[in-house]
Amino acid sequence: MKQFITEQHKEKAIQAIQRVVKVPSYLKDGVPGAPFGQDIVDCLKETLTLFEEEGFTTFIDPEGYYGYAEIGEGEEIFGILCHLDVVPPGDESLWDVPPFSATNADGKLVGRGVQDDKGPTIASLYALKAVLDSGATLNKKVRFIFGTDEETLWRCMDQYKKNEAPIDLGFAPDSDFPLTFAEKGLLQAHLTGPGSKDFTIKGGSALNVVPDSATYTGDKQEEIKAVLTKLGYNFKETNDGLVVAGKSIHSKDAPEGINANTRLAEAMCEVIDHPALDFLGKLVKADANGVSVVGEVSDEASGKLTFNVATVEINEKETKIGLDLRLPVTVSKDDVVASLEKKVAEYGLTYAEFDYLASLYVPVDSELVQSLLGAYRDVTGDMREPLVSGGATFARTMDNCVAFGAMFENTVDTMHQPNETWQLAEMEQTMVIYAEAIYRLCTNH
Repeated sequence: MKQFITEQHKEKAIQAIQRVVKVPSYLKDGVPGAPFGQDIVDCLKETLTLFEEEGFTTFIDPEGYYGYAEIGEGEEIFGILCHLDVVPPGDESLWDVPPFSATNADGKLVGRGVQDDKGPTIASLYALKAVLDSGATLNKKVRFIFGTDEETLWRCMDQYKKNEAPIDLGFAPDSDFPLTFAEKGLLQAHLTGPGSKDFTIKGGSALNVVPDSATYTGDKQEEIKAVLTKLGYNFKETNDGLVVAGKSIHSKDAPEGINANTRLAEAMCEVIDHPALDFLGKLVKADANGVSVVGEVSDEASGKLTFNVATVEINEKETKIGLDLRLPVTVSKDDVVASLEKKVAEYGLTYAEFDYLASLYVPVDSELVQSLLGAYRDVTGDMREPLVSGGATFARTMDNCVAFGAMFENTVDTMHQPNETWQLAEMEQTMVIYAEAIYRLCTNH
């Protein structure tokens, strides 16, 4: 195999990751030309400028939903589907460095987005640059598509697909190696019901994250503290109220996290009588597979359903609970929804769908999968089979597209968590793999 990646490519990649991570591109109130907040558009513009500096032609949607950068000639378009938005930093006191500093120290980059998805986006850029710098000629257009709403509703890709020609094949650098050829369905919903004049709860900030804190305010604090202590759950007292701690992780891996919302509800429902608390604290509790709510749901291809009580807000006006479910690839969404609606109604809650993404499937024997898999195996020697994931990547928005890296089997997954980290050795290995894959699929080698 040809060696494409040089020290210069690695150094430029590090500097570019720092450059885009420094823009805090998480969802905020929209303004004209910036539907998801000005910071996200600023990050998009900065990224497009960076690609222009490397010889790409760029385009930005006039309404601010998406952009793309492309290079090469030909009828076919090879797409690399990336996203520049990130989840909020959360409690910044839990970070060892400022979350948008993109600190480079001790062989790693730390900052919001270094793993998800700004780091792999830039690794893809300099992998392609390394192939071009070697003298290779592209036999098709390579187009980087930059979404800006991946962490919420994917409205960016809806707009892209409405306005632009589809790609012919490609990958999203937003998952795990060796590659993901099938992704579970994603169902997000809100449950609403009566509020309470006696207390407030607020926990969680995004539907695709297991919440790491939930706050109670009311006059039963001492009684709830006693129950939390009995249960062995971590909490602290603050000026805002009683704050219960959890362990944040991506919703697709909900069973591996600790849900602060349900922990708080478990304690509260022993002290306060409220149907939503009973739903969360007596029924759901630590059940991150939703068995208590929708029954056993799984299939042989993709495993069990996952169930995350991502957000909770109970105030004087209403109860609002945000759920994130990842559905096995062969399971009927309608059947799950029917079970869910029936069960929550028993607790005075009303179901309303917020977002749904159908599953992804590209045959393992396709040219795309075999070429990407071959590049990965030849670089690493790892012969593991391709994956099925509970995650949702932009790959499912296009035909003949899969998720390809950039996390390895032994990568410590810090996405959506404090101190999000990418090891530089893993960044370099990712660039080597991507360069080999692009060389095989996009040049007449």
